[in-house]
Amino acid sequence: MGKICVVAGPTASGKTAVAVELAKLIGGEVISADSMQIYKGMDIGTAKPTAGERDNIPHHMIDIVNPDELYSAALYQKQTRDVINDVLARNRVPILCGGTGFYINAVLRDIDFAQDGDADPLRGYFSEIAAQKGLEYMHNLLQEIDPVAAEAIHPNNVKRVVRALSYCKETGQLFSQYNQTQKKQPDVYEAAFCCLKMDRELLYQRINQRVINMFAAGLEEEVAGLLAQGYGPSLVSMQGIGYKETVHFLQGGCTREEMVNIIQQNSRHYAKRQETWFRNQTPHAIYLQTSGGDAKEIAQEMGRCHF
Repeated sequence: MGKICVVAGPTASGKTAVAVELAKLIGGEVISADSMQIYKGMDIGTAKPTAGERDNIPHHMIDIVNPDELYSAALYQKQTRDVINDVLARNRVPILCGGTGFYINAVLRDIDFAQDGDADPLRGYFSEIAAQKGLEYMHNLLQEIDPVAAEAIHPNNVKRVVRALSYCKETGQLFSQYNQTQKKQPDVYEAAFCCLKMDRELLYQRINQRVINMFAAGLEEEVAGLLAQGYGPSLVSMQGIGYKETVHFLQGGCTREEMVNIIQQNSRHYAKRQETWFRNQTPHAIYLQTSGGDAKEIAQEMGRCHF
């Protein structure tokens, strides 16, 4: 089986640019590992790479479902492995690129989702509570039961929060401990795992500027258009960072300045959680320091180290 490469790291660390440069260098194709870029019509708020940024490099697992369609890590695992096998069969190198660590693990490790369905009564029970009491209440509940899991799961990821709560209730064990056992699952692919690392102050500056750029590019109009198409605020897709806060603003819940500040803050918190997740879940990753403007140099270093 051929080798694949992973380019991971926190939001705004320049992963896409590095993956594209690496693809040029080694004859690769980029496979998105981003749980938001799967949605059609959600381009600006997900920082989906533009045609120019893709630079004629094939990109996969982007724009594959509508915003109101249910999606899961199990589906991502199956579809992405199909893509990887196709890329390998054409003697190209799959480059898995993104910040959704659970998606990356689902592909790389021998995780069996066959008994991880959504039909068990406890998930239905907790899903009903989430609908009644809201996402913040559910995440606080998880924080009380399993603070380590709560730190790793975004409060807006209601499906994952419900999964964690139902697991704890059903088994009497911590979901974070279950995640630790998943780290020991054998790898399905031989993978060169590279994680980008950026000085915290610079990363936060880039995140803050990215949010400003998103609104200059039309994020407010994008969200308004999604609402006009009938994609309601309660959808999992519309709970993503940038979308939830913009909906709140459009409905008169805050000022424009407050909205921007909240998105920047939530994005910074998300980046910190991503760093923690990768540090805990991928102990064998090679960390490469980046300034964000050195994509070609980082790609060359990856190529020298792994190919």
